[in-house]
Formats: sequence, C-alpha cells, structure tokens
Amino acid sequence: MHPNLNTDTPFKYSEAAKAEVLGLFNKYPEGRHKSALIRALHIAQEENNGWLSVPAMEHVAEVLRITPIEVFEVASFYSMFNLAPVGKYVLEFCHTGPCAIEGAERIIEYTKHKLGIGKNETTPDGMFTIKQVECLGACGYAPMMQVGEFYHEHLTESKIDQFIEDCRAGKINKGTWKMH
Repeated sequence: MHPNLNTDTPFKYSEAAKAEVLGLFNKYPEGRHKSALIRALHIAQEENNGWLSVPAMEHVAEVLRITPIEVFEVASFYSMFNLAPVGKYVLEFCHTGPCAIEGAERIIEYTKHKLGIGKNETTPDGMFTIKQVECLGACGYAPMMQVGEFYHEHLTESKIDQFIEDCRAGKINKGTWKMH
C-alpha cells in the first residue's frame, strides 16, 4: 500500500512555505491574488509528498482567499500537478504525434509491463508512477519521458531497464539523474 494513501490527512503549509506564498500573494493587487496560484500549488505539492490532496488544495484556497473550485480547476488542468499519491519517480511519457510515430506507445507498454502497473498507477513499493502526458516539447528526441526536471530522450527498452535498475539500486537521487 502506498504510504500517502490517506487523502483526508490535514494539510498546512510550513511556516517558511506560508511566508513564501504570502510574499507572492502581496505582490499582486487586490482582486489579482489568484496570480500566485501556480507557485502556491507547486509549494503545496512539494510539502505534501508530491501530490495535491483535497485538504491541500482547500488550504491553498484559504491562504490565497479564493474558492476551492478555482484551485481545483487549475490543479486538474496541468499535468505537472498530481491529484493522487505518486511514487518517488514519476515517469511522464509524452504520447502525442511525434513521440508516437517514434515508438512511444511501445516504450510506455514495455514500462507498464516491466513495473506491473498501468497508466496513473504506482508500484506497491511506492517507487514508480507512470503518467502519459501531452507534448513535452522535445519532439526531436522522441520517444522521451520526463522524470523530475530531466528529460530522458531516444528511449529504448534497455534505457528503461537501466533507469529502473539504477533507481532500485539507489544510484539515482530523485530528479538528479540524466540519461545518456
């Protein structure tokens, strides 16, 4: 079972995070505080083990003085926000036109089979989540995936095998590994 499965756990920003969000909030004129929402959601996600629970989104709304539905609309629109618990490594595979032509669907299916999970699922050990996302803007490097801040390009089954092996062996710190 995933360690963050309780979706009703209360959420509050840490003092440092709340100060950052309020600093952003104060940069915008009255009636325009919603402009701080994207960064406020990133901060909440970082402090909530990589995902946005309903209590986390409600807290963001309270701090920014907007309605919870306004927060949910933004959080559910962008693939960079996770609305369910995710693994330590979120494998975001582009599956649009150019990547599909270059074999993205085959690589995605291979990875699902290798990890024993489907799209938007997390391995039982909490290590990996597979997401299919829209264009990541790296069409010339297809098929590709994003993990953390890094793109992993010209994917092959052997590159996927090596990535998974390195993660499991502890050779890769979250978001710091770049595939060659």
